[in-house]
Amino acid sequence: MKLDVIKLDGKKAGSVELSEDLFGLEPRADILHRVVRWQRNNAQAGTHKVKTRSETSYSTKKIYRQKGTGGARHGDRNAPIFRKGGIYKGPTPRSHGHELTKKFRKLGLRHALSAKAKAGELVILDEAAATGKTAALAKQVANLGWKRALVIDGASVNENFAQAARNIEGLDILPTMGANVYDILRRDTLVITKAGVEALEARLK
Repeated sequence: MKLDVIKLDGKKAGSVELSEDLFGLEPRADILHRVVRWQRNNAQAGTHKVKTRSETSYSTKKIYRQKGTGGARHGDRNAPIFRKGGIYKGPTPRSHGHELTKKFRKLGLRHALSAKAKAGELVILDEAAATGKTAALAKQVANLGWKRALVIDGASVNENFAQAARNIEGLDILPTMGANVYDILRRDTLVITKAGVEALEARLK
């Protein structure tokens, strides 16, 4: 697969040959769904907690005698049946994460890249370099028509570009190792630098 390479000013800077194994697959929604679910579950804090009957602040005294009242038998006010009593089998702090093999995670990333290529939402950038000024970069991004874009650079991100992009709404930049299915799919445009393409091919081979 061959794609044109552009510069930040919109001018062409040659072309690049993309691997069919990374960008030419037929995207499968089931694979993408499993990887995104794995990502989001691992990101979930899992700090939910309710108080059980041993943790609520009522007295442990029996509220009235066992027999002779005509009412139901009860112990203390902490029982789940009472208002402000303990919660029975409520959530406790836990991890929501589950396992997913490295092989499958790589496969998911390949399908995400292929999905963007197939939808025509993939842009190859010569290099992600800037002066460090947000206004100048924002103008270039607006001229290119990127509204919600993710830029994937090589092994490391250009400091000046990262600084300039920091305050531009809808523009994010990641090194190759940070590339992930969830962030790729939720953006309208995927921008990969030439260095990023090489690094991704080395990572996912």
